[in-house]
Amino acid sequence: MTLSLANQRVLVTGGAGFLGSHLVERLKRSPGVEVFVPLVEEFDLTQPKAVDDCLAWSRPNVVIHLAAKVGGIGANRLHPGSFFRDNALMGIHLIEACRRGIEDGNLPAFRKFVQLGTICAYPKFTPVPFREEDLWNGYPEETNAPYGIAKKALLVMLQGYREEFGFPGVFLLPVNLYGPRDNFDPVSSHVIPAMIKKFVDAKDSGAPSVTLWGDGSPTREFLYVEDAAEGILAATERYDDPDPVNLGSGAEISMKDLAETIRSLVGYQGALVWDTTQPNGQPRRQLDTSRARERFGWQATTPFAEGLAKTLAWYRSHRH
Repeated sequence: MTLSLANQRVLVTGGAGFLGSHLVERLKRSPGVEVFVPLVEEFDLTQPKAVDDCLAWSRPNVVIHLAAKVGGIGANRLHPGSFFRDNALMGIHLIEACRRGIEDGNLPAFRKFVQLGTICAYPKFTPVPFREEDLWNGYPEETNAPYGIAKKALLVMLQGYREEFGFPGVFLLPVNLYGPRDNFDPVSSHVIPAMIKKFVDAKDSGAPSVTLWGDGSPTREFLYVEDAAEGILAATERYDDPDPVNLGSGAEISMKDLAETIRSLVGYQGALVWDTTQPNGQPRRQLDTSRARERFGWQATTPFAEGLAKTLAWYRSHRH
């Protein structure tokens, strides 16, 4: 099934956030599209009534569910219960409310529900590159397991609802994102914005060293945020199967090499110290992205060096 987004009403939860802001910009290029972005101050999507009110307000043909409680290793360690609760509840309430809307006629033209999952759902020791078939072959890395399992439960819900009710839901697994407008908060940020902030601040203050968590050995894959937005829209328009799909760049880099790359871009000359008392997180992450390419013709296009340079430039111009 091919779905043109032209002239559709699209609800983007989390549309005011990092990925969401880029996705909304890209959506608005489609002719006649109406985009609805619910703000958390108006709609607490962990509450069933707020979800019903949100759908009554937007009457969407398409829901793209990006809203999530997210953070790096530190935030996941501090808030495992609320990370599981909030991410599970938002998805469960939204999917069920959309199903009821189709059934009772309140959403007569509903066409697609797109759920964003997380790379954290994969088992801790998944063979590299991660294939979607390996998703259930073990327990996730402990520090972010509650978040990952909450998201993975929504995959099961969508597959069950498709089988029982014919619900048109798809599930995407994006790798770690980065780019302009990322979260640079030192408590809740992910690795690239955290490193950029540390090196820029250290250079500006003349600090003799920068300390990073772990030993530098883990590897990660990163996807530029604008590429992720394109992947989501490609799946929205051209994918309608129950199988989860990875979204990634297909390139792997160690934390040590990433730190040296960002340090060089920033121009920081001080020492780099690895704090091995802090966790490394999952040992390796790299995705097999062939399913996205084969089933809806998408692949990432932004070179990593170019994406990092744009992210650093944005931070330097907006950090104050």
